[in-house]
Amino acid sequence: MASIVKSKTKAGIRYAIQLSAGENKARPTIALGKVTRKQADVAKTNVENLIACRKTDGVMRPTVTDWLTSLPHGTRKRVEKICIIELENGGQSFTVTDWTRRYIKSRTDIKQRTQDRLQNTANKLSVFFKGQYINEVTVGKAKDFRVYLQSVVGLAENTVRRQIGMSRQFFNAAIDAGYINKNPFRNQPVTVRANPARFYYVTQEMAVKVLDTCPDTQWRLIFGLARWGGLRCPSEILRLKWQDVDFANDRFTVHASKTEHHADGGIRTVPMFPELKPLFQDAFDKAEDGDVYCVTRYRNNSANLRTQMYKIIARAGLDPWPKVFQNLRSTRETELFKMTNGNVKAVCSWIGNSPAVAMTHYAQVTEADLQEAAKMTLLNDAEKTVQKSVLTTVEQRCTKPHERNIEGDVSLCLCGTNDNDAVPCENMQKPQKYARQDSNLRPTD
Repeated sequence: MASIVKSKTKAGIRYAIQLSAGENKARPTIALGKVTRKQADVAKTNVENLIACRKTDGVMRPTVTDWLTSLPHGTRKRVEKICIIELENGGQSFTVTDWTRRYIKSRTDIKQRTQDRLQNTANKLSVFFKGQYINEVTVGKAKDFRVYLQSVVGLAENTVRRQIGMSRQFFNAAIDAGYINKNPFRNQPVTVRANPARFYYVTQEMAVKVLDTCPDTQWRLIFGLARWGGLRCPSEILRLKWQDVDFANDRFTVHASKTEHHADGGIRTVPMFPELKPLFQDAFDKAEDGDVYCVTRYRNNSANLRTQMYKIIARAGLDPWPKVFQNLRSTRETELFKMTNGNVKAVCSWIGNSPAVAMTHYAQVTEADLQEAAKMTLLNDAEKTVQKSVLTTVEQRCTKPHERNIEGDVSLCLCGTNDNDAVPCENMQKPQKYARQDSNLRPTD
């Protein structure tokens, strides 16, 4: 059995669990650190359950397992040291830094760019949870890490969500390996949301200015494929080969690294729009013998096309817009929806995304849309005015039958009209000189 020992120290009251004497007459003690009396009682109950399970080879209760997992690493080591429980996983225990490094190294199935993103998140986890073990990361500490990304690192909300999503991935792997039971990041939002404030519509006039400022043929093709082809940059543009370009049928084939795990293998066919054809032809004419790729430059991962694009835009006399390549792709998809009268299936197959993603993250409401809507409203108002005028004119004409007097003249109708083309009216003033009084007709003197 076990008992609770209370002691007073300079730091305050401390509790420990003292076990029954063993074969050597010693009574092992497990210091619990700074805990309350209630927490000490829970620990004592769980330790007694552990001792009973070890003696009888019984199964630990779920509450005991959860308690063990939540123990600080130092306390867990003290429990292990006196052999109350068997050392799990051969006694291995990983810090956050060691575990993320181990996990990334094991993922030989992912692309280098994905590994780089995981490593970026791992670096931030290592800084924040410096020296801490993975089983010491609580839900509260995981939430503190989110605040750290927002306030200290200064990341945008969507970037924070991506970082938390990869953090969850690290700890899910630790669960699968049996090192922890729960994921401290499990209830945090990770879905990337659309940010309309970052949308920007690059008009045809702006695009032509930038195209004219591009330094060479290859940069003209890069910009053209992003703006009028809607290709992802750099992944899809740099993978485009001359064998994928079909000049005879005015189309080209795109291989998307991002969606190659889908059923279609990430392969789609895109029309060679009129804006793209001269750019393709010019690049083909200037290509050297043996060139495989349409864009032969920037073949390594260290190339930063975004920085170069910003410089080109500035030389064109324009202010660089946010998400420079993403908004070129977004602009083109918005244009194509109008050009095809809303043929969502065709446009999404050319751009390479789903209708849901297109509506949330790509399609924009432009200034031209607002102006067209205003004109439509004014036109409708004008039509309503004309219709009202016509209806008023019709209502002023009496449609009831009119009688003619002996001379053939039309009598004045009580409705106030005198239409020579009207047919006899029941409300005419009779020749017998009737007068209207108190809603009754009677002969006058």
